[in-house]
Amino acid sequence: MTSATFLLPAAARFGAQRWQQDVSRALGRADVASLASGRRAQLARHIELPGGTWPLAALSRQVDVGDADAAGSAWLRADPAWLRPDINGVRLMAHGDTLGLTREDCEALLPALQPVFGDAGFALDAPDPARWYLRVPRASPLPEFLDPSEALGTDLADHDDDSAPARRWRALATEAQIILHNHPWNARRAAAGRTPVNALWFWGGGPLPDARVHTRSAHAQVHTDDPTLHALAASATTVASLPRTFPEPRDAALFDLVGERDLRRLQTDWLQTALAALARGQLRTLTIDDEDGHVLTLRRWHRLRVWRRPRSASPAATS
Repeated sequence: MTSATFLLPAAARFGAQRWQQDVSRALGRADVASLASGRRAQLARHIELPGGTWPLAALSRQVDVGDADAAGSAWLRADPAWLRPDINGVRLMAHGDTLGLTREDCEALLPALQPVFGDAGFALDAPDPARWYLRVPRASPLPEFLDPSEALGTDLADHDDDSAPARRWRALATEAQIILHNHPWNARRAAAGRTPVNALWFWGGGPLPDARVHTRSAHAQVHTDDPTLHALAASATTVASLPRTFPEPRDAALFDLVGERDLRRLQTDWLQTALAALARGQLRTLTIDDEDGHVLTLRRWHRLRVWRRPRSASPAATS
């Protein structure tokens, strides 16, 4: 018997879209847990890193290049970002692959930034246009940088850190912003109607976890198109791209549907198919984990809970 876990986005991503009646009824019969919200907390429920660390930069570097185990090194993501000032402050509006950068963009922007970090003893490169890296000495003190998924759309003042390590990195970030703001390549991007790269977003710092201390997952296979989850899961289990629809159940599999915005398609291609497999006994459990921290667990016998009320018609409504 097998199990399936679906990772869903926060309910607000679906707006006014509504659950279909059969799905709403089935979800109302699930066991429900309320856990920590946010993408990082969601991923941590399924991929266990040693000692509660979160060295996303080293893990993704190992997938991208394979040199994250270099002696004496730690890694930090320094992803390209777009910050937009408004009347209330400055907000992170886009980062990484959402900027649609090309290798040509990297070749234009990186040479202007590399001396800034080189003078500080760090090496900046971009093996992928969406993922930029800083190689730092392993002993370098790194503050607890916020994941960009947690900061997107928020006022940066809400995340101020006044520690000494944070002040050093804030100074480097400011210098990078000045260079990027004045760079003629950004003027060309703006003239072409493209989003400028006016900042770097630091996050995911730390050394590559010791190979003797394994990353663990309860899932035999993870299906995702998200580079962050791919990097997390690669050292713990088998990773594959996300199929278009729910496949024939096999083993314990996790399906990362956080990028889905069409609730009708989500129900037709995934939830209804999985619920039918659960009813036939092909699935032992179906777990639905959203970014709001709601975790629903369904088992075949839950269909007998006929007294349970259906889940709210809209995902964004309180159940």
